[in-house]
Amino acid sequence: MFLSAISDQAIPVHLVDTRASVSVIGLGYVGAVSTGCLAGLGHRVVGVDIDPGRVDSIATGRAPLHEAGLDDLLQDGVAGGLITATTDTVAAVLATDVTFVSVGTPTAPDGGCDTRYITAAAREIGMALAMKNDYHVVVMRCSIPPGTTLGLMVPELEAASGKKAGRDFGVCFNPEFLREGVAVEDFHAPAKTVIGASDGRAAATLARILEPVDPAIIHTSIEVAEMVKYVDNVWHATKVAFANEIGRLCKPLEVDSHEVMDIFVQDTKLNISPYYLKPGFAYGGSCLPKEVRAVTHIAGQLGVRLPLIESLAVSNRTQVEAAVEMVRATGARRVAVLGLAFKPGTDDLRESPALDVIAALRAEGIEVTAHDSAITPDGPVARGSRIAALGATMVADAESAIDRAEAVIVTHANEIYRKLVAPLMQPVVDVVRLFRPGTPQPPTLCGIGW
Repeated sequence: MFLSAISDQAIPVHLVDTRASVSVIGLGYVGAVSTGCLAGLGHRVVGVDIDPGRVDSIATGRAPLHEAGLDDLLQDGVAGGLITATTDTVAAVLATDVTFVSVGTPTAPDGGCDTRYITAAAREIGMALAMKNDYHVVVMRCSIPPGTTLGLMVPELEAASGKKAGRDFGVCFNPEFLREGVAVEDFHAPAKTVIGASDGRAAATLARILEPVDPAIIHTSIEVAEMVKYVDNVWHATKVAFANEIGRLCKPLEVDSHEVMDIFVQDTKLNISPYYLKPGFAYGGSCLPKEVRAVTHIAGQLGVRLPLIESLAVSNRTQVEAAVEMVRATGARRVAVLGLAFKPGTDDLRESPALDVIAALRAEGIEVTAHDSAITPDGPVARGSRIAALGATMVADAESAIDRAEAVIVTHANEIYRKLVAPLMQPVVDVVRLFRPGTPQPPTLCGIGW
């Protein structure tokens, strides 16, 4: 069993007011902070853990870990009758309306996610759900691989309860973005609040709890919410590694790395923004490839290892190779390439990844026609580029490019190409997210990262 069947203290069954009562399973870092903060918002909270020491700590208003402001919240919650704690999961779920699951998800021996504690918790929550007549919401807050909530948690809940998710009980995934040391502050002023839910009632129930600290809640699917948590942390790790590599590079050059990065982060239009953070095609142009090579070369001369920066070119080549493989998989021997410059709105062909795709296709004997809205076939840019040397045929209008094509690859997102390929029946390889979800698009369209 995940938790003892013996309660450490009686759990009051009356509600303080109309606000949802909440049970929090797992009183580690996230669970303890959630218990204190939810009680601070006026909710009755029952903390649950298998560790009697944590249970006793929460029940007596003492934080089981060091976190600014948490002791005060727990003391006030206990004194006001809003916080209790137990080792009995079933009793806690029976006495509450919503259950937050914050159990551990350690790394498994194979490097994956160990879901044993999730499975055990789900079974005991399910046992309680079997005894409840009221609709109950289970909120996952653990870091777990996408698909775990619906693929593992829900089946275990349904099997143990004999009930159906989305009908008899609701399930949400609500990733937490709490920074240790300022977690209480982050709870009350979150950078974002994300809710993925099995049904509208579950989403609305959880939203009512969280709206006092963030009225601008982002609603999405459970799988997207699960992935957002991983992406956030991997991005933070990337930023730390990147800044450290800049520091290692700057030191032998006798450049103040902190001053460099202080200036760097002041640019919120490009450096700290969503501008470059959209899955799409490989980077190219006159700056990015050249500067990555230059920095890598400088580091090599200094004997400084920069694994992250050195890997950028490898990752970029992998994206080009992925696009080529997608075209190859269609079996087409005549392919149209729509978009040649390294990005739309320019005629700059320098280190354009589209030309690398054309080169790879032509090397396999595939006939290629190409079009770019900013480049004329007989203009100086086209004549001086690699297009003719690669053996591709550049045409003046996009319709001619796809006229005999057995497959199309689109590397620029614009309205001309969007309208042109929407009705096509031949395979369309999209590397730029030409269509948004829910809009008409070719039935054979395949995206590179979506």
